[in-house]
Amino acid sequence: MKKKILLGFLFALMFTTNVFAQSEVHTVKSGDTMWKISVKYEIGLSEIISSNPQIKNPDLIYPGQKINIPRIDEVKTQEEEVIRLVNIERARYGLPALKSNWQLSRVARYKSQDMVDKGYFSHTSPTYGSPFKMMESFGVRYSAAGENIAMGLRTPAEVMNAWMNSPGHRNNILSRSFTEIGVGLAKDSIGRLYWTQMFIKPY
Repeated sequence: MKKKILLGFLFALMFTTNVFAQSEVHTVKSGDTMWKISVKYEIGLSEIISSNPQIKNPDLIYPGQKINIPRIDEVKTQEEEVIRLVNIERARYGLPALKSNWQLSRVARYKSQDMVDKGYFSHTSPTYGSPFKMMESFGVRYSAAGENIAMGLRTPAEVMNAWMNSPGHRNNILSRSFTEIGVGLAKDSIGRLYWTQMFIKPY
């Protein structure tokens, strides 16, 4: 039986500096596929495809081709800092570190962006449904899963402090049921940040 844990609502009216997207160009080498490139840069396949409309058939790429890679290094830096802080908290309680799962972070990022785009703050997405259904629709398989969300906190330290001071959120962060974590960050038009933590124990 899958163990599913949803957690929590946090809101603070705070603002932050802009987070800028970047891009770079990958030159296709012999043996490359779109999937291999996706894994190399830890960027979703669909994001790479949408950034390269000049490629009519993503299954056919050739050495020497130039492929635009959307980069979100500043966003990833903040997401990774949340993961680092999670593992510091777990270490304080003698718990093993959670493994960072970039594909789960991608799903969490989609969830945060969906909250921005659709103007809601809830575990249930009008686009993807529950977090558990959303994970499964993105191909994430698990025997246990959970989610924390927050809105408006300006930094990884602030959002982690808020979550750790909320019993339900803290329980997810310190749960022995989970072994992997993904964190997704998105920003709305006034600079407010939306944070999503997703936790899983894979099959």
